[in-house]
Amino acid sequence: MNVIIETSRLLLRTFTIDDVQLVYELNNDEEVTRYTYDLMNDVEQAKQVLEKIILPQYVLYNHGRWAVHVKDLLEFIGWCGLKYRPERHEVDLGYRFKKSAWGKGYATEAAFASLRHGFERLNIGKITGRAVPENVGSWRVLEKIGMHFTREELVDGHWAKTYELINPSII
Repeated sequence: MNVIIETSRLLLRTFTIDDVQLVYELNNDEEVTRYTYDLMNDVEQAKQVLEKIILPQYVLYNHGRWAVHVKDLLEFIGWCGLKYRPERHEVDLGYRFKKSAWGKGYATEAAFASLRHGFERLNIGKITGRAVPENVGSWRVLEKIGMHFTREELVDGHWAKTYELINPSII
């Protein structure tokens, strides 16, 4: 297990192609993907996401979306991490968790750790986070970790609340 970040309760590690079933099961839940509009219909789709989106980020940018596990049982509960979006020239903080992990502070803990990792270890200048306006839980996580609301905008065909945080060490 290639652990990138460790918090008091969580381990964030790089995904591997062997995680295709975990990615599929997470993204095959209509409630989990309710606000992301990307329900997965089969394992092949999960494999394509790993091969074309998640895994290349590690090589190209030294960061990406990381698999999140609860430390005690090594239980996979979702993903969190950074993603470079070249079409927007930005690093995006994102997260997605199984319903069984909701309401336990895991998203906030993993998002804060990812934000710190981006600033302190990778020296990223600014990190952006987004959530659709209806996804109150998600944009509250962004607020809890200190990100600042900047605007509502159309992103990837959907309205989103955009939050940003500038690396405090470069101000």
